[in-house]
Amino acid sequence: MSTSPSSRVAPFAIVGAAALWGTTGTAASFFPENVSPLAIGAVTMVGGGILLFFARFHQSRAALRERALRPWLLLGAVGVFVYPLAFYSSMDLAGIAVGNVVSLGTGPVFAALLERVIERRRLSMLWKITTSLALAGIVLLTIGGGNARNGGGGESLVAGVMLGLLAGVSYALYTYCSTRVIRAGHTSGATMGAIFGVGALGLLPVLAIFGGPLVQSGVSIGTASYLIIGPMFIAYILFGIGLRATSSSTATTIALLEPVVATLLAVIIVGELLAPLSWAGLALIFLAVSVLSTARHPRNQQLST
Repeated sequence: MSTSPSSRVAPFAIVGAAALWGTTGTAASFFPENVSPLAIGAVTMVGGGILLFFARFHQSRAALRERALRPWLLLGAVGVFVYPLAFYSSMDLAGIAVGNVVSLGTGPVFAALLERVIERRRLSMLWKITTSLALAGIVLLTIGGGNARNGGGGESLVAGVMLGLLAGVSYALYTYCSTRVIRAGHTSGATMGAIFGVGALGLLPVLAIFGGPLVQSGVSIGTASYLIIGPMFIAYILFGIGLRATSSSTATTIALLEPVVATLLAVIIVGELLAPLSWAGLALIFLAVSVLSTARHPRNQQLST
């Protein structure tokens, strides 16, 4: 069976998005201590969401006007609202490595559950094997990831992991909702613009309350600008391209490359420490993502009702 150009490009677009996302934790470490993770999450999503919305202004408005799709867009916006607050708080409490692997690592599981429950979508054997390998890698990585440079104790680590799970649920939610809107005929740019634009509106009060310290130094302004343009605007354009020909469960599994990038940067630049077992976990994640991202991915594998 021949594979369309979009199907061949899609996994690599997601890989590019994941690589950009992997820089968020290290970039956030450059903010001064008085900048809260809530402020970082809010400014990133507000700025990126506004850019995504206005980049496809007319198309995004058209998607929002479609009554049948509005519930999916609003539900996806809820995920966009929750994700950055939980994600950056998770990294703040548990460290960059653990926050990333829990938040992103649980995404494929929650995405697959949504597809299975709502669409009765069959989970392919390839997905089961590669996701199992990646999750095993995440377990190994998390075991060694508790030794973060910020010196958080056991309670801090547990709270960070719980927030990471919440981030994983919200990440899977807006990814799944995005695929529903794209499959209904809207472009990926319009879909991302609509979902992230609405989510950005919801985060404006959070930014107003916690965002004051963001403008107190050039370093803060520059770091926030990078997070908005790179890991948000450009990365989600790439992610939307990937979702055109990839299911949400496959997309979130390929995006497990992000924890690998995030962990390597956390160790090399930030100075977090990982046990040797965690390096084995990194290798497993990289292997799983490499196999899944280079395989062919049929979009519709549903069980009959």
